[in-house]
Amino acid sequence: MPDMLRHLVPFIRRDARHAQVLLLATLLGYGLLVMHWSAELPRYAVLLGTCLAMQTVAVVVLRMPWSSLKSALITGLGLSLLLHVGSLLTAALAAVIAIGGKCVLRDRGKHIFNPGNLGIVLAILLTGDAWISPGQWGSGALLLVLFGSLATMLLLRVGRVDVALGFLGTFAMLQYTRTVLYLGWGMDVLVHQLMNGSLLLFTFFMITDPKTTPNAPRARLAWSMLVALVAFLLTEKVRIQAAPIWALFLVSASTPLFDRMWKAARFEWSIPLHGTSSTTTPLA
Repeated sequence: MPDMLRHLVPFIRRDARHAQVLLLATLLGYGLLVMHWSAELPRYAVLLGTCLAMQTVAVVVLRMPWSSLKSALITGLGLSLLLHVGSLLTAALAAVIAIGGKCVLRDRGKHIFNPGNLGIVLAILLTGDAWISPGQWGSGALLLVLFGSLATMLLLRVGRVDVALGFLGTFAMLQYTRTVLYLGWGMDVLVHQLMNGSLLLFTFFMITDPKTTPNAPRARLAWSMLVALVAFLLTEKVRIQAAPIWALFLVSASTPLFDRMWKAARFEWSIPLHGTSSTTTPLA
């Protein structure tokens, strides 16, 4: 076991996507083994298979690196954890949109939309046969520990803790102001609102995608707070289910503007263990 760990740790640290795949797969395994999601296995197979197939086409046609299949696997796992569909055809469509959008919708070589977010939103809008189930994870301290501890390990690796804290802190503050200060409800109501599996999954694994967040730290903080504000308004004024997903979609269109206002180096997935530069292609 020590020998295996000695080889495993450098492998995970070589590319942040290795840790992300491991963590998302762990969450999916938790759902299958503990929450009995085995009936959804065909959906998972279609989502993962279509994402990998589409990325393979992109590798061949657009000359992307084969390492980009890791990103497609991350997208497929994210869709599996968040998206519900009425048919496998809808699942395939969501995966095609997610990977296709990543390849086409770019600004100076950088993704504009989070692939999983784009696939979910457009699948819902175009088919009426897709939805997000915020309650599928349940709630409780165990869930918070599961998402929080595993996700923090990942975020510290890719440097997007500021995005998670900016979004969740702002969203919690707005909910506290309305729920506790304005409506006079107890803190238990606020905790119930925030102890939501889909919200935590969104916070730690979607909005923090380093390839689609603004490059500069100040820009990321302002951007994440804007996503939280839009999510709060959609929740309280429009009563949209899973509002953060929609808020991210709307605010992502402004990411190129944030990058122009605050200039900084673009994130690349492959990070050397000893050094700060990376030679990963922008199309990865």
